[in-house]
Amino acid sequence: MNKQEKAARPDRSARERILAAMPLTESRPHLAGVPTAVLEGGEGPPVVLLHGHGEFAAVWTNVIPGLVADHRVIVPDLPGHGASGIGEGRLDAATVLAWLNALIDRTCESKPVLAGHLLGGSIAARYAADHGDRLAHLVLVDTMGLGWFRPAPSFAIPMVRFIAHPTSHSRDRLFNRCFLDIDRVGERTGDHWGPLQEYAVECARSSTTQTALRRMMPRLGVPPIPKDDLRRITVPTILVHGRHDLQVSLKTAEAAGAEYGWPLHVIEDCRDDPAAEQPEALLEAMRGALGRSDRKEAA
Repeated sequence: MNKQEKAARPDRSARERILAAMPLTESRPHLAGVPTAVLEGGEGPPVVLLHGHGEFAAVWTNVIPGLVADHRVIVPDLPGHGASGIGEGRLDAATVLAWLNALIDRTCESKPVLAGHLLGGSIAARYAADHGDRLAHLVLVDTMGLGWFRPAPSFAIPMVRFIAHPTSHSRDRLFNRCFLDIDRVGERTGDHWGPLQEYAVECARSSTTQTALRRMMPRLGVPPIPKDDLRRITVPTILVHGRHDLQVSLKTAEAAGAEYGWPLHVIEDCRDDPAAEQPEALLEAMRGALGRSDRKEAA
């Protein structure tokens, strides 16, 4: 944080400022042995949103207002991310999937739409392979797990530098590769943008987040999900992908969509985070999944 940021910082923490402006309430349950921060709000069919690696629940902030009016929205911090702990587990696939199962048990009175972004998408797809009967729909947003994680060098270099030395400068260099137009993201996000940027650095400096990334990425993010597992996904599934994604190539999503028969919605003027950069387009892409959930709930 530079001197100007320090001088402008109010007494409340960045996380407190973010949560105060969101139409959700936080709880801190233990799920499968993992102390978990969960944001919930709204009434209607449930929607569970899983964020990506190194992120936190509030990165969905730009789409939450469009969901919470008609749905029960559940947004956790992944294990070891944000305000969630690691617990006593190894954060291997079995532990994380048991955590997600416990989250759905606790928060969803009916089958939810499960949406996952990047690492959250890989977790969601792995869960759906064995628990599709518990879901109304699966939405995979710029998801990992459909192939080996091999980001473009123009993304990988600032990513590694931010992980090694999290500062406002290294964050901004990375964010400029996450978003096609970072100024537009800031304008869309409004007053949340400053605290979100600040909290991103705080999380990256956290030893808990660093440990979680070391444990989860080699197991759940980097390697592809076996094709036989992906073929076991029977719940209706859609892919959403930013056209200019530098983390997960659009070609990876196109190949998966063709192989498994999953509709692909390509978001224009966007890199790897449609929720932040093109929230209206993401919500429009999700309408089919949300409508299916609504119809099932009514039935």
